[in-house]
Amino acid sequence: MRDFQQPGRSMVHGTRGMAATSHPLATATAIEMLRVGGNAVDAAVAACAVQGVVEPQSTGIGGDCFALYAPGGRVPPYAINGSGPAPAGLSVDWFGERGIDAIGFESAHAVTVPGAVGAWERLLADHGTMGLDAVLQPAIRYAEEGFVVHSRVAHDWALNAEKLTACENARAFYLPGGRAPAAGTLHRLPALAETLRLIAKGGAAAFYRGPIADEIAAHVAAHGSPMTADDLAAFAPQQVEPVSTNYRGFDIYECPPNGQGIIALLILNILEGFELADLDPLGPERLHLEAEATRLGYRDRAALIADPDAVDVPTDALLSTQYADAMRAHIDPGRAMPAELPPGYPAHGDTVYLTVVDGDGNAISFINSLFASFGSGLCTPSGVMLQNRGASFVIDPEHPNRIAGGKRPMHTIIPGMVGEGAHAVMPFGVMGGHFQACGHAHFLTNVIDYGMDPQAALDCPRAFHFGGVLTLEITIAEATAQALAALGHAVEWAGVPHGGGQAIAIDRATGVLTGGSDCRKDGCALGI
Repeated sequence: MRDFQQPGRSMVHGTRGMAATSHPLATATAIEMLRVGGNAVDAAVAACAVQGVVEPQSTGIGGDCFALYAPGGRVPPYAINGSGPAPAGLSVDWFGERGIDAIGFESAHAVTVPGAVGAWERLLADHGTMGLDAVLQPAIRYAEEGFVVHSRVAHDWALNAEKLTACENARAFYLPGGRAPAAGTLHRLPALAETLRLIAKGGAAAFYRGPIADEIAAHVAAHGSPMTADDLAAFAPQQVEPVSTNYRGFDIYECPPNGQGIIALLILNILEGFELADLDPLGPERLHLEAEATRLGYRDRAALIADPDAVDVPTDALLSTQYADAMRAHIDPGRAMPAELPPGYPAHGDTVYLTVVDGDGNAISFINSLFASFGSGLCTPSGVMLQNRGASFVIDPEHPNRIAGGKRPMHTIIPGMVGEGAHAVMPFGVMGGHFQACGHAHFLTNVIDYGMDPQAALDCPRAFHFGGVLTLEITIAEATAQALAALGHAVEWAGVPHGGGQAIAIDRATGVLTGGSDCRKDGCALGI
């Protein structure tokens, strides 16, 4: 039970359905879809499409999508990979011939084929009750009639104003009067409304073939990419088998590589060998163990995670008990590991998250992203803001995640789902780019080891060890920061919070749904 004299949010409860997203209009849209007879999949796609309008820095039809879906609440969940590949014309040699040794985040070379629209259509066809024609209507309405810019959206928008000036279309659509709209401002995106209307009428084919696809290819080609309309026409999302581990009696499901969900599972496997429940959840001892497990997991992410259709990713080995035991043995509770980490498994040759549970027990964990805020910053005349996922590739002929035509990059966005026996008991997710694998482990240990409810687990202060630095949110005590520094960590205070998140706990005995939505974003959870 939360302390009602302290700032914070209460849990949200319902029995006939629930949605939790990072934007109030998206949550309201999901609930609206449930009320008119849609199921969790219909509601999730409709909500995400709205977020692509009202939270444009984070997501949109120019991005990628992953989802886990538990029909009737049964697990293992159905998993879909809606991440797009690099253009067929790109290769390590292509960059070498041009003297390019890194893929810039705001370069056309970072633009991969957007996979979201194809994934939405596949999800609706396989598990929904409606089509794109119906579920895109709320997004079309907000884009055409206007939406009020919310606080966190306005903050992020302003931080990226300079980035948006580089593309004529981005400047015209997203910097009215030459500046980012302030919170409380009404904003319209009529070009995007028309594009969404064409997709609603013609389905995903209207996006991947014809004028929209031609325009995407032409726009990035004008900025130096070899992408063609054929690259878009060739795209198809994949149904994949989820990966999982058991953490203290609960089955944790993630999408497989090319996503980093496997690293969240590795971190949990390492942490399971420690009695976290005996430690202060905000104390240096717990945060130190989490940081060390994260360092080991992300070392393997950097070395091994790539497109499994193109290279061998040692999934079974990384998730084995033996490997977790070996990695855990490197962690000293009283001292940070040196900067040069011990060897791992031998190497081979901003975002929106939302979740919906409906009255029939169908549960979906859904994530959609442009990667960096406003993706590549390149926007087509028809209003498609293009992602920059290709920046996750490396230009190294020996690396598993080397860039190649038709290959998908290592991906940061990861939906999660907790199962117990044959049933889903909590779809969940955490936003925040690279933070997400660590964020999954932090959230789940909050719930499982410390008994926090979904809202408290999301609100709990966060730390993230990345790039040699342990970054602490400013709500962590100064004494804790000093103790972590004394253990040998390079500690810094976060300039912005670590991501966001949503979760819905499902009580199978009573049918009660309990939702939470992260205070770090504008969103909310609502139940019916």
